[in-house]
Amino acid sequence: MAENKEEDVNLGANKYRETQPLGTAAQTDKDYKEPPPAPLFEPGELSSWSFYRAGIAEFMATFLFLYITILTVMGLKRSDSLCSSVGVQGVAWAFGGMIFALVYCTAGISGGHINPAVTFGLFLARKLSLTRAVFYIVMQCLGAICGAGVVKGFMVGPYERLGGGANVVNPGYTKGDGLGAEIIGTFVLVYTVFSATDAKRSARDSHVPILAPLPIGFAVFLVHLATIPITGTGINPARSLGAAIIFNKDQAWDDHWIFWVGPFIGAALAAVYHQIIIRAIPFKSSRS
Repeated sequence: MAENKEEDVNLGANKYRETQPLGTAAQTDKDYKEPPPAPLFEPGELSSWSFYRAGIAEFMATFLFLYITILTVMGLKRSDSLCSSVGVQGVAWAFGGMIFALVYCTAGISGGHINPAVTFGLFLARKLSLTRAVFYIVMQCLGAICGAGVVKGFMVGPYERLGGGANVVNPGYTKGDGLGAEIIGTFVLVYTVFSATDAKRSARDSHVPILAPLPIGFAVFLVHLATIPITGTGINPARSLGAAIIFNKDQAWDDHWIFWVGPFIGAALAAVYHQIIIRAIPFKSSRS
């Protein structure tokens, strides 16, 4: 057990002890410590149980995320359902609330990405290796497909009739509108992830308790309020892919590229902005 504990501390995305997950209490003495950049390739991960455990956590989190959120979207569209009264706000709360809960549950295991765009942004910032980033994205996509598949398995008829939660650019908006909404929405999300999990901020603002899942979930909620009318809100390529594959209709694939290109551009911009602008802010320890 001791060896596994030490392995979890030294390898992968979670650089802190499991009792102090990233973004909640990263340092015990509140002094700022810059985490070292993750190597591009980390061969030791492939023989580490913590590596595969993190992938399983990402799979299960994305599976549960798709299951709850697609059911909520379908309930909104079903006129004879009690859930039809929840409105856009209810759908936004479902997405944001699930992200809050799932990031809270998985932050100490995998970092709580649950989104290929988040993984991509953190990879660009050297927060995790390419090996781990690719593995996370694959597991997230598989989890999303399985989550959407379970929903369809429970209710094939309503699933087909109500669109299966697939993301499309809604009538009245152009593909450019949809792409812009996905870029900006993902920028807001990934920028929030960087800010909420920044070790420098944890030390500088030590008098402010920081619970990373809360601002991240709230960012997802706000982005959904703004962009559901435009694209149904993707900002998560795995979520869009899972729904598109299981629904498997032409309309789900017509604009599907937007829900990969937009989030990845948004994540890249957030990573660049955070590394160049925010990380350049001078640090002054609360103890000085």
